[in-house]
Amino acid sequence: MKNVSVWISAMRLRTLPLSISGIILASCLAAYNGYFNWLIFTLAILTTLSFQILSNLANDYGDGVKGTDNEDRVGPDRAIQSGDISPEQMFNAIKLNVLISIGLAFFLIFVSFGVNHFLLTLLFFVLGIASVIAAIKYTVGNNAYGYKGLGDVYVFIFFGLISVIGCYVLYAKTIDHVVFLPAITVGMLSAAVLNLNNMRDIESDVKSNKITLAVKIGISNAKKYQLFLVGGAIVLSALFGILYYTSIFNLMFFVAYIPLILHIKKVVMNKDSKLLDPELKKVALTTVLLAVLMGIGHLL
Repeated sequence: MKNVSVWISAMRLRTLPLSISGIILASCLAAYNGYFNWLIFTLAILTTLSFQILSNLANDYGDGVKGTDNEDRVGPDRAIQSGDISPEQMFNAIKLNVLISIGLAFFLIFVSFGVNHFLLTLLFFVLGIASVIAAIKYTVGNNAYGYKGLGDVYVFIFFGLISVIGCYVLYAKTIDHVVFLPAITVGMLSAAVLNLNNMRDIESDVKSNKITLAVKIGISNAKKYQLFLVGGAIVLSALFGILYYTSIFNLMFFVAYIPLILHIKKVVMNKDSKLLDPELKKVALTTVLLAVLMGIGHLL
């Protein structure tokens, strides 16, 4: 049982709700337009979870073998860092997860497009392979892009644009203008979660030569960047609510602005980046809340 709990911990289950928030939002938008399909929804959730778990395991492996995860790290211990899982065991788990992720992605694509949408099938095959590579290359290898300040770009594209717009296309086989503002909103808030993580770890990352965007621009500018991400997400989501307003229920996601505004205040007032760790969970859960309420509110 201890071995099972170690692997569950390595999968970092607390990160999973954020990864599927875009899927839930896109599915609600698809349902509003009459395209929803339960099998596609289930496979999209499973595929996204498999990609996120793959990313978490690969991050544990990459940071572990590079020595980035050490005693200076503020967050919870990683599996390799603590010695609970060896690098060899983690590498084998990554290989298994790659097969699972690719299998789920191919099944999802086949169910969504069949043989009638060749170009979309080809495009999503490429996106599926790109998702696997991106999940691994974030911290693994000599050219890991997470060590070059590019992690925010990855998160914005895959957690926001591809998650929301891509999932909608799986249902509708076409793109609708209604998905763009929600996709950008989720992408910006997801990038805000990563930026929080990087601000928290800025001191240990500098020592380990992990050049995140927060390390590149410094803690003061990283705070301004955080305000831009969260503030921008609030403005764009509010614009979505106004432009596509049909009933008061469409605006119920505005309740998520309360914790987001309190978060902005906390970031501005905070003097010690290490104390930002509790904000990670808050912003992640608020992103999920906003995405779910935005989607459900659009249906009502």
